[in-house]
Amino acid sequence: MEKKRREQQMWSKVFSYDLWMDDQGIPVHKGYYIEDLRTIELSWWQKRMCNAAFVQLTGQEGVSSTRVVEIPPGESLSPIRFGFDEICYPLDGRGMTTLWQEGTSKKTFEWQPHSMFLLPRHHDYQLSNAHGDKPVRVLLYNYLPMAMSAVPDAEFFFDNPMTIAAPAIQTDFYSEAKIVKPKENADGTVDSKRAYWYGNFFPDMRVWDKLEANIRRGAGGKSVFMQFPHTELSAHMSQFGAGMYKKAHRHGPGRAIVIPKGEGYSILWEEGKEKIVVPWHECSMFVPPDRWFHQHFNTGTEPARYLALHPPVQFHGHADKLKDRAKDQIEYMDENPWIREKFEEELAKNNTSTVMPPEAYTDPDFDWAKFAKASA
Repeated sequence: MEKKRREQQMWSKVFSYDLWMDDQGIPVHKGYYIEDLRTIELSWWQKRMCNAAFVQLTGQEGVSSTRVVEIPPGESLSPIRFGFDEICYPLDGRGMTTLWQEGTSKKTFEWQPHSMFLLPRHHDYQLSNAHGDKPVRVLLYNYLPMAMSAVPDAEFFFDNPMTIAAPAIQTDFYSEAKIVKPKENADGTVDSKRAYWYGNFFPDMRVWDKLEANIRRGAGGKSVFMQFPHTELSAHMSQFGAGMYKKAHRHGPGRAIVIPKGEGYSILWEEGKEKIVVPWHECSMFVPPDRWFHQHFNTGTEPARYLALHPPVQFHGHADKLKDRAKDQIEYMDENPWIREKFEEELAKNNTSTVMPPEAYTDPDFDWAKFAKASA
């Protein structure tokens, strides 16, 4: 029997999406982080006829949603059509996705752990497990909380019978992503924004090698930015070396950070308040809350990567002017001494030591580009 819809309360920070999510009868994992998405508790979700769970961490409220879905050995989930876009990130195992729209032929592609691809709105799709002996889990990320705040009727977004025009599936819809470089203006200058990769399918974020130096964040790190077609969802991934850590920074809410590889921790804190330490390894997840500073530390013996799944751009939380953005980053020389002390303590537990150049703590103009080149 369908539950009676609960009424939204004035001034409540419980959103329409939260009410719907709680009514689904499956686990809702909350808090500041998930140690391993591959092992969290799932239960039977009648709506999708599979085992699943929601992951709704502090920092996602009202903006973004994540859930983990399990595909049984050798089986396919029932087809589904959503009225919103989703990023799919397989956590373990191999599988296939079949995608179609009424009146079009079906497109099928294969994926593996740490692939990343878009499931576009108003298309039917089906997820299948290529293994006959073990279940497969995938993580799904979307902006449904924001959408349901505007239209709180779940039926509008799930299996809506209306035929809604959507960008047609091209033959190469899930082919290799293409680079988009900053556009050169008539006067020979280029836009300040960096190059990004545009596409619907990224085969393996553990080994994606098309990264560029990200000098501003320190630690000799590299980054890549990714945009999916016909949606405001986007992502970026950063890599930084063993024994290194990045500068603290802050931005808007709703970014789900997943670890493709590496070992370390991050620190999250609201300015002037208690710091929260988040340990991570492959398939950990956390979400920096709105305008909270956060800082990433590699305590392992190999380069670490973190992948950030972005909500629509109005939640990015960046200032338009570079001079204002300086307030959203803490330079090494200005950070609390405890940050460095804890890092060195954590490295000692792993029988490793820092490779942070001492000059980086005293020289505000330290040449990270030169350091990265010398370390290559």
